[in-house]
Amino acid sequence: MPDDSFKEFVLDQLAALPEVRARAMFGAHGLYQGDRFFAILDEGRLFFKTDAASQTDYIQRGMEPFRYESRGKKLTMSYHEVPTEILEQPTELVAWAIRAIKIGAN
Repeated sequence: MPDDSFKEFVLDQLAALPEVRARAMFGAHGLYQGDRFFAILDEGRLFFKTDAASQTDYIQRGMEPFRYESRGKKLTMSYHEVPTEILEQPTELVAWAIRAIKIGAN
């Protein structure tokens, strides 16, 4: 399964964060730090939890929100795809993850 290698890559990039784990959910994976849900891995893409302030950083880079279909309706969640340039830099990725974790805690 290609998502497993991507999942392992993301977890490796986030290794500086304590207690980060992936959990299977609805054909994708949720990322947690301890009991805080802060990210979604789906189809080789990583989405971090966002709020009104943080989503601007994602939108300015052309990144889309997480969308899914349920009962024939297309729904959007407050998670945005992480830009490739951030994903490839562990220090930056951890900083963005910390912000997503804090948003998820509120």
